[in-house]
Amino acid sequence: MGISAPDFAYVRGLVRQRSAIDLQPGKEYLVESRLISVARAAGADDLSSLVSRIRAGDERLQEAVVDAMTTNETSWFRDVHPFDAFTSQLLPEIATTSQSKEIVVWSAGCSTGQEAYSLAMLLLDWLPAHPGFGARIIGTDISRSVIERAQRARYSQLEVNRGLRAPQLVAHFDQVGRDWVLREQVRRLCRFQQGNLVEPLLGLPMCDVVFLRNVLIYFDLDTKRAVLANVRTVLRPGGFLVLGGAESTLNLDAVFERLELGRAVVFRHTGGTR
Repeated sequence: MGISAPDFAYVRGLVRQRSAIDLQPGKEYLVESRLISVARAAGADDLSSLVSRIRAGDERLQEAVVDAMTTNETSWFRDVHPFDAFTSQLLPEIATTSQSKEIVVWSAGCSTGQEAYSLAMLLLDWLPAHPGFGARIIGTDISRSVIERAQRARYSQLEVNRGLRAPQLVAHFDQVGRDWVLREQVRRLCRFQQGNLVEPLLGLPMCDVVFLRNVLIYFDLDTKRAVLANVRTVLRPGGFLVLGGAESTLNLDAVFERLELGRAVVFRHTGGTR
């Protein structure tokens, strides 16, 4: 059920066109492993049959392929240090410079919502001590299916076990059958929408913080620069960009200043031009 060179080239082009993810030669094994389940669900005999149907213009299957190739690895408070820095250092600084008295955070590449909702939990703890402030979090992802899951805010036992401490589970979730559903107090701080990071996102407000973690690593240099340029349009001068541990703006966008905050690294929008 392996994938042929022409079929791999077609899938690679489709994924790049729809998501900007660059599947380099040598990733055939990854494409095969991700698309086997798509082929089975579609009733295709093999990957060749699946790709033939995609080539014929089956939009539903094209979207399923892009979804399958989009990495949606996530957990609550993933790599905890950026969240510690958000609470202990970013929020206090934002509070002193904010003119709107509303903390606005963009969770870009939000997957099924754990990052956005983790930030919401931290803000719920912070807001009572800062009367007059409000907060909202916007989560975006290219995958419609994961956005729909984030909006449902319903998670399995396995999912809540990944990064949530027992007091957080008790404080913010209700058990419904075998699943856990976030309470309204957390959900009301967040909204989710589908969006491609390479394209300007309509309706996104000016943000104080952008979490764009473990996303740039999947793009080539030109796409990384395009994504960072889009981030700059919605991140206010003085605001903060939080990337994954293996990511940087170095040699990509000179507008961002690297800051070490304890065990976390963030990038401040200096207000300059690239």
